Amino acid sequence: MDSGGENFQLNGTYGKTFGRGSFRVVGDYKMQKELAQGQRSFFNCAERYIFDANTGERADPIDPRTGNYHCNDLLWGHIWIYDYQGDGGNVPGGAKAQFDYDGNLGQFIPGFASDPNNPDFMVTPPGWFPVAYDRLSDSVTNADHPFQDLETLIPKNELMTLYAQGDYELTDNTSLYGEVLLNRRTTTTNGYRQFWSYKYNEDFFAGDPLSAGWTGAQWLSPTPITDHSGEKITVDYRRFVVGLNGDFGNWYWDLAYQNSYSSGDYKSKLIYDDAITPYNFSSGSCAGEVTPVRGVPCIDVPWLDPQFLAGNISPEVRAFLFGEQTGNTVYKQQSVEGFISGDLMELPAGQLGSAFGFQYQKDSINDVPGPETLRGNAWGQTSAGITTGEHNSRAVFAELQVPLVKSLPLMESLDLTLSGRWTDVSSYGSDSTYKAGLNWNIANGFRMRASRGTSFRSPALFELYLNNQTSFVAQRSIDPCINWGDGLAAGTTREIVANNCAADGIPADFAGGAITATVTTGGGAGQLGAETSVSETIGLVWLPEFDTHRFSASVDYFDITITGEVTNLSAGQIVGNCYSSETFSTEPLCTQFDRDPTDLRITDVRGGYLNIATQVNRGLDFTVNYGTDTPIGRFSATYQHTRQLEASRQLFANSDPIDRTGEFGSPKDVGNLMVGLTYEDWTFNWNARYVGEVSNYERYGVGTYRDTGSYRGQTVKLVLHSDAVIYHAFSVTKEFTTTGLDLTFGVANAFDKEPPKVSAIGGVTRLGTSAFYSQYDWLGRRLFMNVSYNF
Repeated sequence: MDSGGENFQLNGTYGKTFGRGSFRVVGDYKMQKELAQGQRSFFNCAERYIFDANTGERADPIDPRTGNYHCNDLLWGHIWIYDYQGDGGNVPGGAKAQFDYDGNLGQFIPGFASDPNNPDFMVTPPGWFPVAYDRLSDSVTNADHPFQDLETLIPKNELMTLYAQGDYELTDNTSLYGEVLLNRRTTTTNGYRQFWSYKYNEDFFAGDPLSAGWTGAQWLSPTPITDHSGEKITVDYRRFVVGLNGDFGNWYWDLAYQNSYSSGDYKSKLIYDDAITPYNFSSGSCAGEVTPVRGVPCIDVPWLDPQFLAGNISPEVRAFLFGEQTGNTVYKQQSVEGFISGDLMELPAGQLGSAFGFQYQKDSINDVPGPETLRGNAWGQTSAGITTGEHNSRAVFAELQVPLVKSLPLMESLDLTLSGRWTDVSSYGSDSTYKAGLNWNIANGFRMRASRGTSFRSPALFELYLNNQTSFVAQRSIDPCINWGDGLAAGTTREIVANNCAADGIPADFAGGAITATVTTGGGAGQLGAETSVSETIGLVWLPEFDTHRFSASVDYFDITITGEVTNLSAGQIVGNCYSSETFSTEPLCTQFDRDPTDLRITDVRGGYLNIATQVNRGLDFTVNYGTDTPIGRFSATYQHTRQLEASRQLFANSDPIDRTGEFGSPKDVGNLMVGLTYEDWTFNWNARYVGEVSNYERYGVGTYRDTGSYRGQTVKLVLHSDAVIYHAFSVTKEFTTTGLDLTFGVANAFDKEPPKVSAIGGVTRLGTSAFYSQYDWLGRRLFMNVSYNF
């Protein structure tokens, strides 16, 4: 079994009753250890996983340096080349310059062609080779750095909680109660990232003497890699509740005041923008200058040094480029709420039950980003101001339980439940919601249930009052149309994206612009609408009268429609989803950014919080229970199954809905089987979790089944599906009844099933070669143990 992702928990509770009161104190400590990408073999090498369309043999390029299939994760240490030679040059289309770290690249691929009589030909210092432009050079392209093994998949999470509650009877009919909840949550993530600059070579345009040895009609974008990436978040939360409750006659009432406070520090690693951006396309040394934001002495960063590009950065340069900052977010909430419940009157079929209540709540936020974010000095990140705001909400609600019919043929009872709520939010407005439910006890153990309800959520404070943010992002980090022709040939650009880029007039060899795009985001006060939903269910329950202790079954149909979900789309999501849209010509996201009509670069992207038009989820839930006494103990079995009929999302009102039912991330069928056997002080359990088969072939084929793609001109067979997967867990519990000790021991994912492998071409989200979706187990086989002691 592999390490990583372990869970540990220790808790204890103590309580006591005395006279007219009681109290209980609970302490809990949880530790979730980090799972890093390199700790699971199926995540740490992104093979293309493609197959010969005729023979079925693997068609991945083989890295001759290892003899294994080439790993194609994040490119690292390359010089991106912006070539102005035109036809007949010596830079292959889409090629990047890679240093020969092991001294053997010349055995596998050719270097840059030379022509002393052609000053436009690219000339490099010794040891540089063009890569990533054909199958052969793909096989030796560096795209699997050890830093990627450090990427956090499951963060390290430490949670300490203290909870206390108590009550005291003031009179025979009135009690005073209170609660205190204190916790601290610390979450740590690690990562890796590229960063880059833009440089003239030694003799092109203005020229740069620091680019000695690099000549020709090109300018350069060196792209190092670093493990200086990650975040540590510490959140302190406290909640206090004090209340009174009691009864008079057949009525029960409750009145409570709650006060909660959350303060979160988020400490993040960053790259200083004023160490990079002001010196792009410089024409010499910056020695003697000071940076424009921090005001520190400038250092010439060795952008073209192979060791620097590989992440081996000297302490002096690290101190100049890298830093950390801490931001803080404070949420405060106070509320007063109360309700009263009881029977209003006697009806022919029974008592008319009721409940009435109110709530008043005040919320506030104060988010102060780190100092470098405030002054726009975090490279590759959004600048932001302080976000502050508050709102008050008022609500009243009522609920009725109405017995309609009793003791009629095929209607042993029929009950109606009605509830309604009116909410007014100062920052948004008011709305009403309701829920109605029917419970029909037919006969012979059959019962039908149905409900319809609505919900309403006004935009949250952060969504409303986020201070305007402006960032400047590199073209190649958001524009999928850059060199889409080479990307299509290499299998890194989806065909639908290539087609849409071509339809937009972007040439296949579009190099992208040198000027960054301006991204503007902000809160949606005055623009955002509320999220609303309608939920409908209808179901049948069978509890056979002849066997009420052994068997039961139910089936329920559900239909949930969410309208106006609030979502924050990044610049990359906006542009990427535009060009991957199946309805590109009318895709509303394509109106959220602009291109320069002359050089086609993206100039502005308008992001921020938007109301997603509609989400629909429909399906069937099945549950079957069975239990019986056997000669060796009590046997029980429960099976729960969900058949998903629709899981569609419509981004805007005039967008076409996209239904992903039966695809990765949204399987049609999921189920859970729980089987137990209790014998004296022993309990044996078997759990089987079922994830149904999925297929993305029709999504890839834009409505038509398609399982082939192209890699460097070769037609290849793709794997864009997974058979059904079952994860098994076994456990045994021993109760030591005389001592109060219980011991449980078990194994999860007992047969060590890995996530399914899928191809890089086809748009399925992957990590390594594996489908990267929450339905699949990332941890592998693992043991668990639980010990409890009551005294």
